[in-house]
Amino acid sequence: MSDLAFITDGTAAAVGLVLALFNMGTNHCPNDGCLAHNDRQAYHNLSAGEVTFQEQGVGSEIYYRRDTRHGFGPFQITWGASVTDEGGAWIGIGSVGAYHTPNDRWFLEFHSMPGLYMKGGENGLGGPIEFRSGIAVGYQARNGVRASLSFDHRSNSGIYSNNPGLETVQFRVSVPVGKTFK
Repeated sequence: MSDLAFITDGTAAAVGLVLALFNMGTNHCPNDGCLAHNDRQAYHNLSAGEVTFQEQGVGSEIYYRRDTRHGFGPFQITWGASVTDEGGAWIGIGSVGAYHTPNDRWFLEFHSMPGLYMKGGENGLGGPIEFRSGIAVGYQARNGVRASLSFDHRSNSGIYSNNPGLETVQFRVSVPVGKTFK
């Protein structure tokens, strides 16, 4: 089993959800409501990295993600699209949650997004509906630009009989859109 099995089996997504629910109960429910709309800093995220299928490097991927200004409790709405050098493509929408150190520079981020997958010349992942979840650790500069290293996993979560996974280790740069919230 891979050293990153805790991420590829959905554990990282579950940890992100538990942290978000704890954050919601602590910071959102007592104030404006558990899932009340709130403004967030929007970001353009661009990343590139190596794609792995069953622990074998199979190519590279470019991934664009847009974190919107819309949050509901601790969940910020995001959407993204990726394409690999083998012609595989994925597009989806979901949520992201970021947790910052007290100085707001270092952060840990979790995301989960259901989406549509087209395999192109890649190995199939079992069907067209594929879930992308991931974890990132990064640094945010004073001007709001972020750099992070992330790990994403895509699979169909067992909704099809065949459920192989596809992973991507990426370097991401995130540029704030419009006003930077501090």
